Amino acid sequence: MPALLILTYVGFVSLGLPDAVLGVAWPSLRDAFGLPQSALGAILVGTGVGYFSSGLAAGRLVERLGVGKLLALSSGLITVAMLGYATAPVWPLLILCALVAGLGSGAIDAGLNAYAASNFSARHVNWLHACYCLGAALGPLIATAALAASGSFRWGYAAIGAIMLLLTTSFAVTKASFRARSAGGAGAPEAPGASAVAALRRGRVWLQIAVFFVYSGLEVTLGQWCFTINTEARGVAEEAAGIWAGAYWGSLGVGRVLLGVAVERVGADRLLRMATLAALLGSALFAVGPAWPGAVGLMVAGLGLAPIYPTLMSRTPARLGASTAHAIGFQVSAAMLGGVILPSVGGVLAARLGLPSIGTLAVIAAAGLWLLHEALIRVTREPQPEAASAAG
Repeated sequence: MPALLILTYVGFVSLGLPDAVLGVAWPSLRDAFGLPQSALGAILVGTGVGYFSSGLAAGRLVERLGVGKLLALSSGLITVAMLGYATAPVWPLLILCALVAGLGSGAIDAGLNAYAASNFSARHVNWLHACYCLGAALGPLIATAALAASGSFRWGYAAIGAIMLLLTTSFAVTKASFRARSAGGAGAPEAPGASAVAALRRGRVWLQIAVFFVYSGLEVTLGQWCFTINTEARGVAEEAAGIWAGAYWGSLGVGRVLLGVAVERVGADRLLRMATLAALLGSALFAVGPAWPGAVGLMVAGLGLAPIYPTLMSRTPARLGASTAHAIGFQVSAAMLGGVILPSVGGVLAARLGLPSIGTLAVIAAAGLWLLHEALIRVTREPQPEAASAAG
């Protein structure tokens, strides 16, 4: 069990590794293929389509393949995609690689979360997601080092691909252990009534989908726009704004480590209530504050957001029972959509109403997140007749 837990931790690190590399690689990649800045959207759309699609299908894939085999195959797809980035001779192949990477990442995200939620405590699930933050921080460092040494984006992707190849091999060797451990949990075949359609008939499944959509949208909106708001609307120096943006993402990782310890003492639902309120307070402070209060607000929002995604994942088996694997796939896909749609809405608002409107959007999203979670708690406490029928 300890070895398998360690492997799961490494899996979450690897899930984060490719996610933030594109930002470092893009200038070199764009120069290599003579692309306009707008071409970045094609990569993002390709990744998003793949991620969303595999997230929706993850429940059925877990049923048919088991968690271990799914993780081995999915990490293999990411390996192929990373090595494809490193060697692709023409631009259209990079878009194909983005689609393949999204397919692999979405399945790993859903599969690992389904396995972790059903087999590990809320503390470990928070720490696992802190490992994702670690991977997201390591990826750009690896890419930057490779870029400085070679002058090309290709060697950074080659290095990430080599790491993913090692992980793919590890998952392939240990796939039987994942299946055995998952007996009765995320990797076991679900009851006949626990199909994807049956899961979507349950109101609390839709509530959780909405919570993940809004959570991810708020997290990404604050992270993607805080630098621009600080530099262009508040006159903050680029160096300071960059540090604050990095500190926001860092607060997510630190919060998951620290609050992972607290969750078992405080209780998952109580911690989530406090976290959603902290996210609302931090978002409001960032929205209304000038530079320094706004920076404090970002840190408060980051700490508040930190435990929400992993702790909600850890509560999914208790709330949804036999629908867990399908529901987690839906939640991962909803989070991907939220992370794309809400920041995009922020861009439209900024163009029409000015950058401060993004802060208002963040406050509205944070308030919605709090309200949705309160509704989820109320629904969970009420008798759910459909739960018995869903379990078959």
